[in-house]
Amino acid sequence: MDQGKLYSALLKTQAKAAHEAEQSLDDVRQQEYAGEPARDDDPIYPDMPDEHRIERPFNHQRPATPIHGTEKERQAPTVFDSAVSLDLINNPKPWTNDERRKRKIIYPGMVNKAILDAYREIRIKLRNLSGAKNFSVMLSSLSRKPGSAITAFNLATSFSLDAQSSALLIDCDPYYSDMQKLVSTSMVLGVTDFIADRSLTVRDIMYPSGIDRLTVIPAGNLSMSATELFSSQRMRDLMSELQGRYADRYIVVNAPALPLSTEARILVRYVEHAVLSVPFGEVGAEEVMEAVESLDPGKFAGLVFQE
Repeated sequence: MDQGKLYSALLKTQAKAAHEAEQSLDDVRQQEYAGEPARDDDPIYPDMPDEHRIERPFNHQRPATPIHGTEKERQAPTVFDSAVSLDLINNPKPWTNDERRKRKIIYPGMVNKAILDAYREIRIKLRNLSGAKNFSVMLSSLSRKPGSAITAFNLATSFSLDAQSSALLIDCDPYYSDMQKLVSTSMVLGVTDFIADRSLTVRDIMYPSGIDRLTVIPAGNLSMSATELFSSQRMRDLMSELQGRYADRYIVVNAPALPLSTEARILVRYVEHAVLSVPFGEVGAEEVMEAVESLDPGKFAGLVFQE
């Protein structure tokens, strides 16, 4: 056999072997997907251990969403690509604009555009402080009344409105929060549960919000020892993992009201920026200055005045 024919035969043999290997890999993938329903938050990269995807601790039920698209579309990217990874964030029960309006959640085209623009302005100022990279920001109120999660939710929503980025809202107010009223899916476990139980994985506490590209982690069911839980090494590890996992994700931490607890002063350790919400007519200038001085000056980003 001459050299040309030998080379052609070799190429055909290699092509056949590659095709058979790819077919075998497809069979394995199909078996894997046939046995595992999609989770609520699917942008997990290929290095995620298998046990995080299969065995679920506790007896709680997470809303299951079907896998859509082709086999190629279902595979997480091996190299970060925001155009691909953002599409992997599930939103099985999206809020309509009318439902957002009833819950005071911002959305493009809303009648009171001034409110939407105000959150956009906060987003712009925070981005200017951090440059091109993503960041985490804590929001705490100076009110002495039970806090509300709507400001933190809308700030996170403002980041998710940008089609090139996503947002993660971490509720760290276990004492009072109306977060469930703002999220379209039922939430069971949260931050405090994760810290207290090492058998839980990050995916056990992440839920779709009803807003495209916005994922929520609720506060959890343990409030008695929240100060100690937030001070723990596992909380530090959780924040480090969440901050480093996705290059397009902005993290908003909803902290308890600053005058009512010590948690906000602990949580500010884990973020790059801190924003204080000032209720109109409720807090004097001296109290505002005292609150600002209690925070790390390198992290304080500004005040949000609420009517």
